[in-house]
Amino acid sequence: MAGIVASGLTNPATPERSVQLTQVMEWNDGRMLPHGDSLAAEEPLEIRVGRGESSSPLSVTMRTPGHDEELAAGFLWTEGIVDDPAQIESLTAYVTSAAGKRNGMEATLKDCEFDPAQLQRNFFAASSCGICGKASIDAIRQRGLRAPNPDFRFDPEVLCTLPEKLREAQPVFSRTGGLHAAGLFDSSGNLVVLREDIGRHNAVDKVVGWALLRGLLPLSESIMLVSGRGGFEIVQKALSAGLPVLASVSAPSSLAVQLARELGLTLIGFLRGRRFVVYAGAGRCKPAGKSIS
Repeated sequence: MAGIVASGLTNPATPERSVQLTQVMEWNDGRMLPHGDSLAAEEPLEIRVGRGESSSPLSVTMRTPGHDEELAAGFLWTEGIVDDPAQIESLTAYVTSAAGKRNGMEATLKDCEFDPAQLQRNFFAASSCGICGKASIDAIRQRGLRAPNPDFRFDPEVLCTLPEKLREAQPVFSRTGGLHAAGLFDSSGNLVVLREDIGRHNAVDKVVGWALLRGLLPLSESIMLVSGRGGFEIVQKALSAGLPVLASVSAPSSLAVQLARELGLTLIGFLRGRRFVVYAGAGRCKPAGKSIS
């Protein structure tokens, strides 16, 4: 990751259609006044697999428009539909409504065997969370995910600087206050890429898709920081991308901790100020020039 040039990627302009303007009435200290407000956009994205009339619907997820190609690519990768970037032959946006909105993404795959009907049942069971349709942690074990880079180490002093960097690089959040973010950092704490979305899992998929489309997977020398909590589906997606460290500003779930411990991911929660909690993989936490007792 040290060789990645991140210029223009860490703090991109607000993507088209990611923010909507509205008129509201605000009550403030006894006075009711009208003013304009910015809202984080939320629209469905339909992902289909195949080409043209022969394509099959795979998933519908509510997302914030922007970086849809990355979202689709990341989804295909983190959900185990593809395991080689070369299997994604093309990604094409298409119009799904009379209003002309491009809320569809068609993925043409090759050398990829799966049951579209079974996947569709899984993903439509809970369209806002790809993992919720799976029965249990056993489905993750069966994918054969490998333990991430055991030699990667991070300095806790560097880790503590990441939340502020994440917040400063969120263009849509700064306007709306209503979006999650996922940021990819190198071991020195440099922000490589950041993506925002109404859903935490979508923000992660966008980052993973960004890396996938650039041939940068696995992300074995990187740290990912997510806003909100570190849930099971976020841990699963981090593992699929080969990330050795996943941090969040809030709490993880019990199943997320179990999966992280089982597959060797360093999972960090409550990263705020100069404090954080290591739920799994504490051996990767090593201050510069010091050893862990």
